Amino acid sequence: MTPANTDRVSARTWFIWLAAAMVYFLAMFHRTSFGVAGLEAAERFGVGAAALGTFTVLQIGVYALMQVPTGVLVDRFGPRATLIAALVFLGAGQMLIAVADEYWQGLLARGILGVGDALTFISVLRIAASHFPARRYTLVAALTGALGFVGNLAATMPLTLALAGPGWMPTFLAAGLATVSYILVVHFAVRQAPHDKDAKSQRVPARHLGRQVTGAWRVPGTRLAFWVHFTTAFGPGTLSLMWGMPYLVSGQGYTETEASGLLMVLVFGSMIGGPAVGAYIGRRPEMRMPLVITYLSGSLIWWTLMLAWPGQVPLVLLVPALVWLALGGPASMIGFALARDYNPLSRVGTATGVVNVGGFTATAIAMLVVGALLELTGDQFRIALLAVVVLLLFGSWRMTVWYRRARAVVLQAQERGEAVPVQLRRRPWDVPDREMSTAGRRLVRS
Repeated sequence: MTPANTDRVSARTWFIWLAAAMVYFLAMFHRTSFGVAGLEAAERFGVGAAALGTFTVLQIGVYALMQVPTGVLVDRFGPRATLIAALVFLGAGQMLIAVADEYWQGLLARGILGVGDALTFISVLRIAASHFPARRYTLVAALTGALGFVGNLAATMPLTLALAGPGWMPTFLAAGLATVSYILVVHFAVRQAPHDKDAKSQRVPARHLGRQVTGAWRVPGTRLAFWVHFTTAFGPGTLSLMWGMPYLVSGQGYTETEASGLLMVLVFGSMIGGPAVGAYIGRRPEMRMPLVITYLSGSLIWWTLMLAWPGQVPLVLLVPALVWLALGGPASMIGFALARDYNPLSRVGTATGVVNVGGFTATAIAMLVVGALLELTGDQFRIALLAVVVLLLFGSWRMTVWYRRARAVVLQAQERGEAVPVQLRRRPWDVPDREMSTAGRRLVRS
């Protein structure tokens, strides 16, 4: 059964989500803070651009490596406990940044902060899964992501002013102390949903945690969700985190001011598009995969146009391309909705962690390969960014494979009279029943 039989949501439920989602707001604030303080960091630690880039790589690496463990921790100890731990790590990391004056100390601080960052998003989604009905889940996940983008924006101007005024130590020390203080809010405001009582009784012993992960991975719906997130999230992530500015300035000839404005399209596109997509999917859950397929098809067209265009890509083409690519963030939230639908509530956190690895793995691969190709080709962005197209095609292929297998499982469940997330009609391209393995025939839902 799903956690709720109605789409009605009380104000108290929204308050619980907001109290938890503010931790993700803080995590995004802290994640962005070092980028704002880049010049001050280079001077403080006496390092150059390459060493500063290590902070970003470390942050992404820690985040990606922590996703599956975070999912397991959320399922075993509950999202409130995990959020409190996240606040401890975030606050400690930021306070260590405040007093650090050696490069290794800064790396250690960012690593600690990265652990706290990694603990937040899955915890908030786990709260959404247990407190909200299934049709609201994608919307709540998208609103959580949008709140994170607000935290991203909040770190820019306020931190810039604070660093120019009080300075490095007071600014980061105050941010760390404020984060730790928020533990009181989480402790008193975030509450366990009644549906979690059954899930708590089903928590697996510590010695069986490996089975929790493999159990989630074996579900065709989880595998589909992984490849949805892998394929939709990495395009805008690659541009916004590393290669967007060099591509627009060095590859296209735009000024840094123009490039910054263009990259903001990715931020605002995700902020606005996320809730819109989430609300639509809530009303039409059967449109989840058609929307993903439409997004990926459009992305392939836009990437092809940008890379094949002779000379500078005009704004009349570049702006709508970036608007479309920005929808990759909202589209990736569909992966989390699939993970929720096809796993029992006691394993949703683990499944969400598995899914979240997909997008960050693809982003890391794309950033590294594009960088290597730029070095090999002498900064030929047309050639280097073809890596994004190749990865897009690869992810789309794997997603298609698991889409057919997940559909087969749902169709078989329908024929047995079981409850399914969405009602499907058999298509000519569906996997025949005889090709489905025995292990893949059972539909697992909360």
